[in-house]
Amino acid sequence: MICYLSRNYKEIESGGGKAKTDFERVMEACGYRNVGRKQTRYRNTVVAFFCTLLSVLKGVCCLRRGDVLVLQYPLKKYYTFVCDMAHLRGCKVVTLIHDLGSFRRKKLTVGQEIARLDHSDALVIHNEAMRQWLTEHGIQAKLRVVEIFDYLSDSLPHPSSRAPGQPYRVLFAGELSPRHNGFLYELANVPRSYQLVLYGKGLERDKLKAPVVAKGFVDPDQLIADPEGDFGLVWYGAGLKGGQGTGGEYLRYNAPHKLSLYLRCQLPAIIWDEAGQAPLVRRYGVGLCVASLEELEEALVRLTPEEYQAMKQNTVDISRKLSEGFFFSEAIRKACADVTPITEERG
Repeated sequence: MICYLSRNYKEIESGGGKAKTDFERVMEACGYRNVGRKQTRYRNTVVAFFCTLLSVLKGVCCLRRGDVLVLQYPLKKYYTFVCDMAHLRGCKVVTLIHDLGSFRRKKLTVGQEIARLDHSDALVIHNEAMRQWLTEHGIQAKLRVVEIFDYLSDSLPHPSSRAPGQPYRVLFAGELSPRHNGFLYELANVPRSYQLVLYGKGLERDKLKAPVVAKGFVDPDQLIADPEGDFGLVWYGAGLKGGQGTGGEYLRYNAPHKLSLYLRCQLPAIIWDEAGQAPLVRRYGVGLCVASLEELEEALVRLTPEEYQAMKQNTVDISRKLSEGFFFSEAIRKACADVTPITEERG
């Protein structure tokens, strides 16, 4: 039996929290068994700690020989314990990776994280770039690629009455402060014909020398229903060139939830051409890949209404799949098949 472990989630508005709770919804919809306690969303740190602890203890006690336990990583201090207990009970472990702590937050060394992840029998990873990185650093677990994270929502994009064409509107949703996304201020101040539309908190208007459309924070469901944009911008870092800073470099390997949100909005994406998700954008024909945002003006000027409309149409199919949990369910099904049937105890 395929099982999963539900727990407490303090934040579900953030991309990470949304992805984790969506994943649990997909697992439940697939008919897989929650061995932990019912999902909770307490914000109090002490209450949240005990809710997750009780779910972990219940989960390892409810496993049966031959089960495949699916975990979400990071699980902080519990991950190794849960993997070891699952193996002692004759189960296999499949882990969906959300974040690599050694790369982004530097709380683990690469060696420590690889050793921790190898407590799992199989890993569901973001893309081929992450596969290469893990392989180069000695991972032994089997690897399956999820391609892109699903994005569940009952909202549907409203048909736009606006004819495609110049000037395009480039939408960015997220943290707007210079400390987090300094590139936005450079981009706002360069000569451009396209319109920059910003959704989120933290905008410092006094640092802007050119006009932008600032919409403030809106609920993601509302954004999906009525996005005021023609493209969604997937970019991190301080500058206009791709891969700058820790956030920009991490884009080389991870699958940003922001990309899932934009495609769920049926907006073609603009992404760094060396990003881990750039091959997906090219393969599905759902956006533009550029080395630097300095190239964006020329790329948009060259784009014909017919080319844009083809991209837009391609987002409709992938948006439907994201709303149905297609990518999660397929990746988990294949990863669980990789580790079953169980023929021996893990040593």
